[in-house]
Amino acid sequence: MNQADADILRDERDASPRRFSNWDPNDSFFQRYHRLSPEEKEKLYRSMPVEDTASSSAASSSSTSSVRLEAIRTANMSRTNTNRINHQESHPHALDRIETHRTQHSGTVGAIRSRKSTRKEIPAMGAGKPYPPMLPDMEEYVVEFDGFDDPRHAQNWPMRKKLLIGVMLAFDALAATMGSSIFSSGISGVVKTFHVGEEVGTLGTSLFVLGYAFGPIMWAPMSELYGRRLPLVIAAFGFSIFAVGVAVAKDIQTIMICRFFDGLFGSCPLAVVAAAFADMFNNKTRGLAVAVFSATVFMGPLLAPFIGGFLTISYLGWRWTEYISAIMGFSAFALLTIFLPETYPPIILVNKAKELRRATKNWGIHAKQEEIEVDLKELVTKNVSRPMRILFQEPIVLLITLYMSFIYGLLYLFLTAYALVFQGKYGFNEGVGGLTYFGMVAGEVIAFIVVVLQNPAYARKLEANNNIPVPEWRLPISIVGGVLFAGGLFWFGWTGFEGEKIPWIVPTLSGLFTGFGIFTIFLSLLNYIVDAYLMFAASALAANTFLRSGFGAVFPLFATYMFDGMGIQWASTLLGCVALALVPLPIVFLLYGKKIRGKSHFAPAPDLQQDKRRDEEARGVADSDGSVPSEQAEKKDA
Repeated sequence: MNQADADILRDERDASPRRFSNWDPNDSFFQRYHRLSPEEKEKLYRSMPVEDTASSSAASSSSTSSVRLEAIRTANMSRTNTNRINHQESHPHALDRIETHRTQHSGTVGAIRSRKSTRKEIPAMGAGKPYPPMLPDMEEYVVEFDGFDDPRHAQNWPMRKKLLIGVMLAFDALAATMGSSIFSSGISGVVKTFHVGEEVGTLGTSLFVLGYAFGPIMWAPMSELYGRRLPLVIAAFGFSIFAVGVAVAKDIQTIMICRFFDGLFGSCPLAVVAAAFADMFNNKTRGLAVAVFSATVFMGPLLAPFIGGFLTISYLGWRWTEYISAIMGFSAFALLTIFLPETYPPIILVNKAKELRRATKNWGIHAKQEEIEVDLKELVTKNVSRPMRILFQEPIVLLITLYMSFIYGLLYLFLTAYALVFQGKYGFNEGVGGLTYFGMVAGEVIAFIVVVLQNPAYARKLEANNNIPVPEWRLPISIVGGVLFAGGLFWFGWTGFEGEKIPWIVPTLSGLFTGFGIFTIFLSLLNYIVDAYLMFAASALAANTFLRSGFGAVFPLFATYMFDGMGIQWASTLLGCVALALVPLPIVFLLYGKKIRGKSHFAPAPDLQQDKRRDEEARGVADSDGSVPSEQAEKKDA
């Protein structure tokens, strides 16, 4: 390419701006050519394909001009290392991290560059300045990790640091989940203070859980765009402020509004903490880390009632249930603000790029995350409409979500049921009655221990299968948990309805079964959805969270009517029968899940693809051992 070629570019741009913009939309090629040194221009000219004089002289014609333009454009103007391959990215750990990030990112915020943004009018530089030239090679200015073992990456932090961060995050999640149920102990005080019905008082718990349904729609994409730290810090502060708002409320309307927004902010740890654990822990330890997080999430609603109960019957009164929630929230806010580093790898690179820009004064240095342009339409599609489509088009997601929603609804229904049994039948006060939830807590602890003991066997099975998970491996423990959960409901109802005729410890011990069932069903079915839908797991879990939070909000509202109208034993029997009817669901998916996933539009099914390859290889070997010559077999297999 020489000056004549540059003239062709200029003439083409001036003569036909529209055609030239389609060919080179950002005018980048023309700018890049003028930044080349004379030696580089000469080298580029020699690399151009040789054409005859006639075609050169005919450059004025449209067809020949287009051919010449294409030759100019496809000439190698980049540095030799533009297309280099970073050998660190071929490392298995690096590939796993890249795939994890792509799965999370594509499910929430989408592409790096928005197509819409290219149609916007570009503003002038100002002060009569021309546009500056493009960077010579954009990739050379993009910061990256220095290998898979870069100490900046969260997975390479010392285990002691990761454990301390994990404790902080778990405490944040515990504060939010305890806030959902601690209010239930003070409902009687709210009813007396504001002269409202029991159902209106219960609405304070329901609205909090309803906030859980809408919060992740906001917090999940925010954590993918700006990192885990920012939304966690903002949410901890907002959670604490609205808890104070409930504590000092002068009317029932203020309580209801603040409880909803308290749940909205309290939902952030449920959506983001698990992702932060995924940032810090690899496949071998991630399962255990998420299990610890799940234990805090499910124990929180069960640990709060006895604390709130003793506060309510003391001179402090019901308002201190919310003051305690606010104190925990502000404590989490202080810990996260002072001690929590950013764990999300793309934002770690953003911070690294800022540091390099300040140190080198080279303002072209940046991270890939900084190239993202937020498209509101894409955000709505991926965080609202797609989850709903997956929920109603995928039978696996729909049926499992209904099962989990029923279990989650019963978790909050127990807040009313236990009060009716142990305070109504046994005469316990709010504080002592809250201690009976420790039966369920003990059941969840046992379930957690079982999950920990099963993890090495699962890891060996995963490694033997080329690290490709088979989602159905997650289901057996949910079958056991489902049977025990249903049995626990029958046990609770038929031993608790007669009060002092049966010792209080008997219905309390039913919590061993129900607690074990809640934890194992939730953990195994959530993992099943994640393994089955991979890059669409975020959308599937968003739909799951929305529906089950709705169940959790509604169930406490009719609990009193159901138990008073049917009787404790028959109401528990009805719930136990429904739970028993749902037990076959994991069995159906264990037997036919592969076939159902094979017909899915959203489940990628890498395990099925691997099985197909193995079958083809087996047929190829059989054909080569038989009458088909080996060369033909290889050709057929290829």
